[in-house]
Amino acid sequence: MPVSRSYDPLPSYPPAAGEVAAGWSVPAAALPPGPLVLAVEGPAALDWAALADGLAGAVRATGREASFLDVREHYAVDAAERIAARPVPDGDPFFTPLSTARVADLFDAVPQAERPAGDGVSVVYGPGAALCEADVLWYADLPKRYAEAAVARGALPVGVNLGRPTAPGDLVRLFYTDWPVQDRHRDALAGRVERWIDVQDPARPASLDGTALRATLAQLARGPVRTRPYFNSTPWGGQWAASELGFTPQAGNTALGYELIAPEAGVLVGEKGGAQVELPFQLLCVEHPEEMLGEDVHRRFGTSFPIRFDYLDTMGGGNLSLHLHPREQYMREVFGWPYTQHETYYVTAGEDGSRVLLGLTDGADPDLMRRQVEDSIAHGTPMPVEDHVQSHPATVGQLFMIPAGTPHASGAGNLVLEVSATPYLYSLRLYDWLRKDAAGASRPLPYAHGFANLDTARRGADVTKDLVQQPRTLRSGEGWREEVLGALPEMFYAVHRLVVTEGHEARDDTAGRFHILNVAAGEGAVVETHDGRTHTLAFAETLTVPASVGAYRVRALGGGEVRIVKALVVEP
Repeated sequence: MPVSRSYDPLPSYPPAAGEVAAGWSVPAAALPPGPLVLAVEGPAALDWAALADGLAGAVRATGREASFLDVREHYAVDAAERIAARPVPDGDPFFTPLSTARVADLFDAVPQAERPAGDGVSVVYGPGAALCEADVLWYADLPKRYAEAAVARGALPVGVNLGRPTAPGDLVRLFYTDWPVQDRHRDALAGRVERWIDVQDPARPASLDGTALRATLAQLARGPVRTRPYFNSTPWGGQWAASELGFTPQAGNTALGYELIAPEAGVLVGEKGGAQVELPFQLLCVEHPEEMLGEDVHRRFGTSFPIRFDYLDTMGGGNLSLHLHPREQYMREVFGWPYTQHETYYVTAGEDGSRVLLGLTDGADPDLMRRQVEDSIAHGTPMPVEDHVQSHPATVGQLFMIPAGTPHASGAGNLVLEVSATPYLYSLRLYDWLRKDAAGASRPLPYAHGFANLDTARRGADVTKDLVQQPRTLRSGEGWREEVLGALPEMFYAVHRLVVTEGHEARDDTAGRFHILNVAAGEGAVVETHDGRTHTLAFAETLTVPASVGAYRVRALGGGEVRIVKALVVEP
């Protein structure tokens, strides 16, 4: 009988075939005999010089000669300009659409490695190596959080951005150019990669051969799966995840908890305490879209996993910035995303008196509001936020609906589970409480975008009626019920809650659409699928139940009641 347990910051799964190898010696020894060209593809942010050194030593230790070609030395002079995302309007200092360029655009002509003599190995490596004619293709990967954190603190060397070998790292470039270009390239290659190499430890990389990689992706896409969580620090961040979950803050707080944000999330594969590779969650959707998403969701969203779960921790911290997100048409026409960032806040924990700011007051004057925002930026004048935006009690268990265009902020003293649409790069900030970052600079405020998207129609009593909904029972049985916490016609997903008492279980079915579950209260639960798979879920953990799972049941662990937030795509 499974028992309740504490939050696991490193959930992992065994490979479906083979085993995870540690170090360079196993991959080098597994190379086929005879003269061959090996291409090692991967993102710009990893340490390619260290990779080449480690691989060279391992290949030569097998008694074979090795030569190396760095494709980055063959990029076109204007490579960075060719792939850059273009701001709309021109010169926008805050945002760009996601780049639609290809890795191939970096080259005038793709270089080719010379075929070696005898049983030598000619290695071509770097972003774009897979475009070269090669006998064997490997993919070396470094999770995105490394590049993001290092650029943010100015720690990465020059050359971290794609096609910019001599420029310092830049976050806007990373988000809007590098990652979209590299992700499309990686996704297109996944089906023919012969070894996946995780270089989080460059001296001792972990790897999985291509057959095991694809078998593991197939297995993970057919059963409940957790991604590896992590927390980032920000000027407003709190201390809850540090004190309650044991995370060590990078910069003094645990503001942003990445439970499941598909473009950045990874799944750990390998035995605990042993070698592990972290596979991008997105590969599950690329290689097995209907199993993961469901046929209808795949048809609507392609291979984009459209819902994300994350924590906003302001316990012992400060208010989030007052902000909103682009409305549907603006998101498509200006930023290029096919769907927009509707959000919800579920209050998981809170200090006495904590609040959530949401929606316009009856008397809100957008023109006056804009003048006050501009005055705060120009002169450091505090803005009377609550003259314009409503303040609501942050009651534990309450869900707040935040459709695109709605001004909002989680107040100090909250732990908010943010259940949101996946686009996450376009927060249109209006006011940040005159706060300074660690370097003493004010946060950029793209208020022109914000006011262009401000929904002025829903205000006053309509905010409470529409956006602060009360739970309504959808179905129930002995010892359990499923409640609808929030649903709106303009939002493509709904948020429900399963409430299961000790000794009971709730039966559910994906019915062809993925579910996401999060234990929001209680000691935990066991999720059991119809084919016999089981997955224990502790308080605060998030689990994806792929569409292919079908029927499953949720059993409460520990004493008392367990409350599980559930999100799913609803009919258009």
